[in-house]
Amino acid sequence: MLNVGAGTGSYEPDDRVVLAVEPSATMLAQRPTHAAPAVQATAEALPVADHAVDAALAILTVHHWTDPGAGLAELVRVARRQVVLTWDPHLFASSLWLVHEYLPEIGHREADLACLNTVTTYLRQLQPRVDVIPIPVPADCTDGFLGAYWNRPHAYLDPALRAAASGLAALPAEVTDPAINRLTHDLATGRWHNLHRELLNRADLDVGYRLVVADAQPD
Repeated sequence: MLNVGAGTGSYEPDDRVVLAVEPSATMLAQRPTHAAPAVQATAEALPVADHAVDAALAILTVHHWTDPGAGLAELVRVARRQVVLTWDPHLFASSLWLVHEYLPEIGHREADLACLNTVTTYLRQLQPRVDVIPIPVPADCTDGFLGAYWNRPHAYLDPALRAAASGLAALPAEVTDPAINRLTHDLATGRWHNLHRELLNRADLDVGYRLVVADAQPD
């Protein structure tokens, strides 16, 4: 398996033979000693022969690629199967209260990203056989991606968490600071809980994350 945009290896399976690909030297240096072997390269130019691996994995990374179309084409070139975790920004903007009530700028920015307009980007690049699977986010999700804390609003007050979520970190402070101040006020006064009380009893929520699984060479 090839893990493209692997980062520090957080999403790598431990029951497969994995080669990680990551362009950032900083991320590579942070990989633990027990992580899969890694090479420094980009998704758009994978240092792997045609059809060399069974599967190519890309988890919450395509939006960082310089040329998503070229990167997806590379996944098809090197692997029989492609597994991509992404999100639909239109569903994201309408389903996650943080975006549509406090920071619509996140939705506007992501709607402008060609790689995230809809999952049709992936359907077009990864045909002929593609499954798109909704991935609801559990209430106790321990990951740090932007939609992980949909029922734990106080988490978004943490500057470290905001810095680790690319959708927030990409916005300037003059945009995020007033929004976080409003959220702080709404939590202190109970307004947020009055508006979103039903979220506290949910086990999970679909905020637009989608798993795209494609077999580019069907039998």
